[in-house]
Amino acid sequence: MNIDTLKQQVGVCAAELVQDGMVVGLGSGSTARFATLHLGERLRRHELHDILGVPTSIETATLAKALGIPLTDLDAQPRVDLTIDGADEVDPQMNVIKGLGGFLLREKIVAYSTIRQIIVVDDRKLSPRLGIVSPVPVEAVRFGWQRTRDAVARTGGEPTLRLRDGQPYVTDEGNYILDCRYAEPFEPQALAAALHAIPGVVEHGLFLGMVSEVIVATSRGIGRLDAATGQLCLTS
Repeated sequence: MNIDTLKQQVGVCAAELVQDGMVVGLGSGSTARFATLHLGERLRRHELHDILGVPTSIETATLAKALGIPLTDLDAQPRVDLTIDGADEVDPQMNVIKGLGGFLLREKIVAYSTIRQIIVVDDRKLSPRLGIVSPVPVEAVRFGWQRTRDAVARTGGEPTLRLRDGQPYVTDEGNYILDCRYAEPFEPQALAAALHAIPGVVEHGLFLGMVSEVIVATSRGIGRLDAATGQLCLTS
């Protein structure tokens, strides 16, 4: 099976967990997109009723509207029952890095408001520790961003301004992103605290202690991370 087939399978698996009447966080990125597509299909077939979606990006909101998924926001629905989102890297403790898609700020706000946060990935994203597979995205205000970059570098990483078509990438909230590679292992909680302390940093891509479940697509089937052991257990 190719990677898109695997992503579709894990997205469908997660979308089947949504029940009637739920407020659902709609994640962004290629794997979460399959979950949103399947939710739209369940609504179209009248297998699912009375859900409300909270999109984590303009891109996802556009897709959900096209699928006929009713949308809301956190002002109207401050508590989200279940969110399905992707990740760029997952460690055995179910801490994750997110943000390579550029939506980390809204994704974290929705995750913070969510009772059950489900992460859907393929097994390429699994890692023994954070920072091996993915850089740590850091969202920064544009004013004085070079000073912010220099301060981020003092945490031990090498931050690079994200570009698109040769120009600085701008997030949905109008900020820049610094992708920060760490050559040496870091302690996630300590790094998160250090990044938050830097003026100009809006948010970072370390999602620590926020994930309820990780569903993983592999060439051998669908698996889930065991929170107690950190091992991947195949379930289908």
